[in-house]
Amino acid sequence: MQPERPATRHGVFRTVIIVLGVPFLLAAILVIYFWRFPPLNREWVVETLEKHYQCDIELKSFSASFSPAISIAGEGLVLKRRDGANLPPLAFIRKFSVSADWLGLLRQPRHFRQVRLEGLVMVVPPRQSQAQAKKERQVSPFVLDEVFADGAILSILPANLNKPPHVFEIHQLRMQSAGLGQPMSFQVTLTNPKPVGQIQSSGRFGPWNTDDPSLTPISGNYTFSHADLSTIRGLGGTLSSHGSYEGVLSQIRVQGETDTPEFDLGISGNKLRLKTQFSAVVDGVDGDTLLRPVSAQLLGSTIVARGGVTQVAGRNGRIILLDVSAKPARLEDFLHLAVKSATPSIIGAASVQTKFDLHPGEEEVAKRLKLDGSFSVQSARFANPEVEAKITSLSRRGQGKPRDDDLQNARFDMQGHFVLANSQVTFSSLSFSVPGATVQLQGTFGLLSQALDFHGTLHLQAKVSQTTTGIKSLLLKPVNPLFEREGAGTVLPIKITGTREEPSFRLEIGKALKREK
Repeated sequence: MQPERPATRHGVFRTVIIVLGVPFLLAAILVIYFWRFPPLNREWVVETLEKHYQCDIELKSFSASFSPAISIAGEGLVLKRRDGANLPPLAFIRKFSVSADWLGLLRQPRHFRQVRLEGLVMVVPPRQSQAQAKKERQVSPFVLDEVFADGAILSILPANLNKPPHVFEIHQLRMQSAGLGQPMSFQVTLTNPKPVGQIQSSGRFGPWNTDDPSLTPISGNYTFSHADLSTIRGLGGTLSSHGSYEGVLSQIRVQGETDTPEFDLGISGNKLRLKTQFSAVVDGVDGDTLLRPVSAQLLGSTIVARGGVTQVAGRNGRIILLDVSAKPARLEDFLHLAVKSATPSIIGAASVQTKFDLHPGEEEVAKRLKLDGSFSVQSARFANPEVEAKITSLSRRGQGKPRDDDLQNARFDMQGHFVLANSQVTFSSLSFSVPGATVQLQGTFGLLSQALDFHGTLHLQAKVSQTTTGIKSLLLKPVNPLFEREGAGTVLPIKITGTREEPSFRLEIGKALKREK
């Protein structure tokens, strides 16, 4: 047992030396740390934030603790603008807390493990108010490894400061840093103001461009769910969408799809499934959007739109200006949206080309929508058997074969130019033709009132007396010259009034007599 004592004494001595040396080692580390790094106090926080964000900092309260763990907390943090513009602060944070470890603080730049922000309000200023001068690039003195900011508010100011800002409620926000000068990963859940719905997105953001924030890169994927279109007066349905985006804040390229199972234009009351695929360029600073293009599927019709959604000078809201074409399309699909009827009155292939102009406002969409275009319908038929029988009869009479039963279910063609404004469609030209007869009209149709007011002419290949048989045919022979026009056959002045449900067709004999005189 005696020989083991020196070794034991040596081990005890070594342990004592190590224990006594730990405080000296920690002291040496602290000396080196505070010699190399400024103290982690209120002054450092304020100065660092002012340099990094190029703004003035207001901090109501601050505290720091280094035992048992490193933590920082504060309240009333405000990032104020320096350009003198009469605008709100860039950001306000009601309360924040920061946690770190010694290894992170010993790194250059300093790494803070986790940041929690409460009551965060971020304000994006109008582009023209952003500083134009080049700022000297600052190397960030800190890295935030992870940021939590639930319940934040994002407010985007319009160019006209007399108008209310676009406000987004951010329910959840998570950001993770990939390193100095690298973009941050993010996951966000927020409420879209109009149409009201929830957006979930994840992607990468940054690094922040201090010279021009609008050139800050961004990319990611999104889902937009339970968007209530009824929050836009005159529309109905619940929209869902998903897609991806990439670019910089002032030019974000977006691709995606939407689906609205029960879309309602607020005119007919009918609900139809509307699906779209779109490619767009969005200005994340002022909200303007360039559509190129949008392809929509409305039942059996394909609609393609190109144009933009832009801010209206001097008005609250945005104007939608589009070039819209529908080909191939079905006339019954459009009638479902525009006409108050459970079943379409006309069935047939159609093509449409129109200018689409929707101005902002609180009125229903039908009252704000303007269209200026043309359409054509080929080989169409009326769904109502009684109306179809009358069209077939018109074709027989127009050909001078009123009793020819071999002529069945006459199909018709239709084309025209129209302008929609103030819920009323004005047709500068409207033609309707079946074998043997052509109707040419001008007039109006009220989308909301369903009122008809058309005047025009009915052209027949046959003479008036040939449109009937028997004694009637003999009695009408004297009046044939009254309605005959050289090179045009028989021309009868007509008018159509009443409503879509109860139309009134009349022959305007007075016009014919005046024209003959």
